[in-house]
Amino acid sequence: MTAPREPFFPADRSIRASQEALEIRHLGRMDYQQAWDLQAELAAQRAKGERGDIILVVEHPNIYTAGKRTQPEDMPDNGLPVITVDRGGRITWHGEGQLVVYPILKLAEPVDVVDYVRRLEEAIIQTVRELGVRTAGRIDGRSGVWVPSTTQATDPQAPKRDRKIAALGIRITRGVTMHGLALNCTNTLEYYEHIVACGIDDADVTTLSLELGRDVTMEEAATPLLDALQRALSGELTVADHTFGSAPDPIKVANEKARQKRAQSAE
Repeated sequence: MTAPREPFFPADRSIRASQEALEIRHLGRMDYQQAWDLQAELAAQRAKGERGDIILVVEHPNIYTAGKRTQPEDMPDNGLPVITVDRGGRITWHGEGQLVVYPILKLAEPVDVVDYVRRLEEAIIQTVRELGVRTAGRIDGRSGVWVPSTTQATDPQAPKRDRKIAALGIRITRGVTMHGLALNCTNTLEYYEHIVACGIDDADVTTLSLELGRDVTMEEAATPLLDALQRALSGELTVADHTFGSAPDPIKVANEKARQKRAQSAE
């Protein structure tokens, strides 16, 4: 894998090893484990050259998935099942009303993980902005796509802090991608209240529907997202710097939490 280049750069070439047309497969609602098994099967076939690139589009029944960096304090307290998975990141929720996309792609050599992640983010940003959330962008030091606290959502029930509208979590093995992105459309935020989503406790989560004050269905979001994703992967969509903030220094955060814990113990 190559060393990271500048954080943002024009996507002037395809990131895929193949230039054949992408297959898009809509799975409807599917159990997470079943979809994960399907991903693994397709990724193995792609690594062997037995099939081409494919993008899976799916909605899952309510489930938590815990990535490699999940900490004990992140775990849910509501009894909903948790599946430990082989992607990066920490714990998140998948469920009804959330659009999930899994690209199973053979990446061009040399594999550039930063480039791939930036292209996924860019596709989401373009989609969310096209749908009406004009200020969506990135927070330096945090993956996914965010809406800044300075933007007031149409629905007064929406969170007020910086808030994540789409999450990313990937795995690349033998140059083939698995897992992908989840865009919040009409889903409830209830299940996020029982975890430390993605290990972040100083920001919130939102949905397209809350931000825009109307139901934005998965079907409405899927069409522009899949179009933007294909353009981002092919190099037609420029990856731009949409950063509007930075994550707090993790060392300072850890030190402050330790200080607060000591203070509580001394009381």
